[in-house]
Amino acid sequence: MKNFLVKTIANAGALAVAVWLLDKITLTGDSTFKKVWTLLLVALVFGLVNFLVKPIVKLLTFPLFILTLGLITLVVNALMLMLTSWLADKLDLSFHVEGFWTAVLGGLIISVVSWALNVVLPEGD
Repeated sequence: MKNFLVKTIANAGALAVAVWLLDKITLTGDSTFKKVWTLLLVALVFGLVNFLVKPIVKLLTFPLFILTLGLITLVVNALMLMLTSWLADKLDLSFHVEGFWTAVLGGLIISVVSWALNVVLPEGD
């Protein structure tokens, strides 16, 4: 359970950095508390998308992983971010990613920041 919480916080931090750096990834709210709460909920959705959908997509695109030497990972991460944005809209969360190329860059930022945060944050059992 602690590991799940650490990963969710790392995802929230990575999403916050992406929102901060990219104008076309937006997170709106009335107050700071509302924005933080929305960010945590979006991080949960993002974690669930990566846990449930991403392995299936990676399995189906395995030949492309070999053909592109793994560069297709950028596209898969972008698709997961766009799916998270779509689900956030359906769940009435104020998080939106505008456009595929923004999602590619956002996915790259989220991957790097999430990796760095997972190195720094304690690993739970």
